[in-house]
Order: sequence, then structure tokens, then C-alpha cells
Amino acid sequence: MVKRSCPSCGPEPGGEEKKGRGNPISVQLFPPELVEHIISFLPVRDVVALGQTCHYFHEVCDAEGVWRRICRKLSPRLREQGSGVRPWKRAAILNYTKGLYFQAFGGRRRCLSKSVAPQLAHGYRRFLPTKDHIFILDYSGTLFFLKNALVSSTLGQIQWKRACRYVVLCRGAKDFASDPRCDTVYRKYLYVLATREQLEVVGTTGSRVCDCVEVYLQSSGQRVFKMTFHHSMSFKQIVLVGQETQRALLLLTEEGKIYSLVVNETQLDQPRSYTVQLALRKVSRCLPHLRVACMASNQSSTLYITNEGGVYFEVHTPGVYRDLFGTLQAFDPLDQQMPLALSLPAKGNNRYGQLGTGDKMDRGEPTQVHYLQHPIALWCGLNHSLVLSQGLDFSKELLGCGCGAGGRLPGWPKGSASFVKLHVKVPLCACSLCSTRECLYMLSSHDIEHHPAYRDLPASKVVGTPEPNPGSGVLQDPGGTAWACKEYLSQIHSCPTLQDRMEKMKEIVGWMPLLAAQKDFFWEALDMLQKAAGGVGQGPPTPES
Repeated sequence: MVKRSCPSCGPEPGGEEKKGRGNPISVQLFPPELVEHIISFLPVRDVVALGQTCHYFHEVCDAEGVWRRICRKLSPRLREQGSGVRPWKRAAILNYTKGLYFQAFGGRRRCLSKSVAPQLAHGYRRFLPTKDHIFILDYSGTLFFLKNALVSSTLGQIQWKRACRYVVLCRGAKDFASDPRCDTVYRKYLYVLATREQLEVVGTTGSRVCDCVEVYLQSSGQRVFKMTFHHSMSFKQIVLVGQETQRALLLLTEEGKIYSLVVNETQLDQPRSYTVQLALRKVSRCLPHLRVACMASNQSSTLYITNEGGVYFEVHTPGVYRDLFGTLQAFDPLDQQMPLALSLPAKGNNRYGQLGTGDKMDRGEPTQVHYLQHPIALWCGLNHSLVLSQGLDFSKELLGCGCGAGGRLPGWPKGSASFVKLHVKVPLCACSLCSTRECLYMLSSHDIEHHPAYRDLPASKVVGTPEPNPGSGVLQDPGGTAWACKEYLSQIHSCPTLQDRMEKMKEIVGWMPLLAAQKDFFWEALDMLQKAAGGVGQGPPTPES
């Protein structure tokens, strides 16, 4: 008989040996290789749970030998691992948690579904839906092409094909981009930043690694254009900006410099070749001391974030400039690449409540959104915003604000001026999201080496945080939580009907810093009360009410 006990645990209570059963044997007497081999047959979830039972099993379940065997079962073709503190554990968890989920906005059935996962993918790093298909980039630089992934059913809803096909579009990819507008119908081409080996001299066997940009048709995956850069230039990100006839490609180097080139998309599918010129962008010429960490774009503007946390805008049209800064006084149509610091007065459009501030007033300066706990990923639509948030118990939830038309805020068809929890079941390891006109997408893939960018403000800066009284040491709350609760009651009292009060109370629950389970309880309770009330309370409020 083998007694599976923790080494730190003493002998079994009542230490007399039972007749005929022999001496109990601790699991620590087994060879470590044998224990690791046995544990590797467990599901990943059970391995993690076993490692939390005691110190001995924590060390055994955290061994790289266990995760190497698990990884080879999850991804048999994955043999070599790159650098990292725990390469095999990281690889195993990446492949165990990878998944792409979607929820269609139309149709009768509105639930979360999972797409067909390419077995060759080494985790999921990024994804992009286009007009007809979906592209997924994994952690080994392989770009997958999910062909004909979505179809319309007889009920008018969007669903995944059971026999969805996927192919490898290219390998050695670093980044990819398409038309930056939210509407996928404009995404005709896919631009891929990749690394390729190029021959040094024609007729020789030597080669050098060079970066290049390859352009593919999203409808068929056919490559229609390719441009190769000098081997001394290494890029890490690509974004697009501008119209189709004057499409500007912005490339970010490893050193934090921005280069750009212009192509005419209407001529890419024509059988001819032409030369494009790569030039240093004005933000890197005028501000050479700045090192850009990342960038984002839409059709008429670009945003740069520096290593020091600075933010700079590049606005190309007078309409966007007026929306951002409220005036055209400093706009120069002949100098559209001039970087503008975010410290300038800016106008945030809040017509539908898409800023999540609890009202529909535009903002002229950066404003903190209170009670938004630990955001992981953000998505800004045309007139609504989505936030993937993590609770104190590590559960995930999807919050949204702004316009709710077309089902873009599931569970809130009338929209909301503050962030409210959407009726979406969020996967435990969700890490990014994307919303189109037809679907809401969420990408799942947990990287143990990834550190969240979110940081809590100091306690003295958080609204509603009690502060100690210097004289007595007793916690005070001047203008904090107590004031917020009074304000909430005032808003509820100003609602004309019982139904409006219920809706306002739901919004307030979304604002309050509660655990996910507590918010779920209050929202479900309010839904029950609202349904039970029916048409009661349709008149103006009375003092008795």
C-alpha cells in the first residue's frame, strides 16, 4: 500500500499499523522523474490545482519536465523553445488557453461561441477580422488565415462554419494591419510586416535577414505586392493611415523611430512594379530625443506613445482637428505631420455617453473614469466603448458604455452613459477584444511572462478612499464615498418613474467598486424586481415613494 501524503505532514493519526496492510510509503520516496511523469498525464487544470495543495507538490507541478511533457501533448510539432524564464510552462499554458470567441449581435440566439482553432498555432497573439475572413498571428510568427469562417444562418444570425478551413498565410510575421476604419468592408488588403532571408549577391550562396512588407488580398490570401528594406533597418510595428489612393504606411523601428511610405492601393493588383520611397516621419525629425514605444491610427489621424508616457497626435483633416481640439486656429493643411502634444486642450465627444463619465457632456481635457476596476483591454467604437476588466477574484467581465443600438451593448439596448456590465460570458483567460458591426470578438491566450500595464492610483488620489485624521488616526471620508452615495440617491430621486429608477440603479451598481459576484447579485436582483413591477410606478414620484 502506498500512502500519498505530503512530506511535511506527520504520521497518520492513530499511528498503529493496521494489520495486514504493511508500512505506509510517502510519495517523496518515489523518484522525482516518476512523479513528474505521472503528473504530466493530468489535465492542465488539475496540475495547477494539485500544485496548490502543499509545498512538495508545488515544486513538482512547477518543474519544467512536467510542462515539457504536457506541451508536447498539446502541441506535438512544437519541439524547440525560445528564451524565457519558464519556456515550456509558458508554451504549454499559451496553447492550453488559446481560443477565439465571438457573439453575434443579430438573430434570436445570442451566446458566446468558440471558433475552430488552428492546431499548428503556438498560442494566439493578435487577430483581425476582415470583410470575409479572420487572420490570427501566433507567438512563433506564423500568420493563419481562417477562410470563410462566418456564414449567415436561416434565423439571420452569424455563426461559425463547422468545417471552417484554415491555412498558413505566411511565416516570420512580426505585425500586420489593414484599413484602420471600424467597418470591415473597407479591409480589402492585409499588410504584413515580416522577416525574410535575401541573397547578398546574385549567384552566391550567402544571405542576409531583411524586413519586408507583403500585401495580400483578404478575399483570397493571394500576395499582390512586396517591398523589401535594407538589412540595417529593423521594424516592430506597422499601421496604416489615409485614403486608398494615398495610403501611408507607418513603420516603427526597434530604436523608436517612425518611417513612412505611400502606396496607391487601387494599383496594387495590377501586373507592374514601381518604386516607393521610405522617409523619416516628421515626429522623429522634429523630436529626435523622443523614443516612440507604440502607435495607433485611424483614417485621418495617428497617435504616438513614447517610452516616458508622453502622447502625441498627428491630425490630417480639419474636421478631426476641430473634434479633438475644438478650434481650427492652429491647424495647417500644408503641414499635416506636425506632432501635437496631448497636453493641448482636447475635445472628447460624449454625445452618446461613450466616455463612461456618467453624463453626455463633452470633455475638454483628460478625465478620469472612476470605478473602472483593473482594465485589461480597451475597444473604442464609433459611438460606444468596451472595456475588458478583471475583478479582485481574477474573474473577467466585459463593460460597455455609449450607444446600444444594433445590439452593440448586449443587455443594454438603450445604451448607458456609464460603464455597465454586458450580458456576455467572458472566458477566464480573455486578453483582448474587437467589435465589428456584426460580431463581438474576444481573444483568449494567457502569457505567464506578460505583466499588466494597469497600475492603481495612490490611495490619496482615489475618489472615495477614506483618509486618516492626523489628530485622532480615525479614518475620515471628506467628499469621498459618503458624498458619492448622496449623489447617487439624488439621481435616483430625480427619475420620473419606477422603471427609470431601476435603470439608474443598475448604472450606479456598475459605477461602484464591487466584486464581480456582488455586481452580478445586484443586477440579477434588480432585473427580478423590474420584471415583477411591470407597469407599476408610471406616474411622477411622490414623497411616500
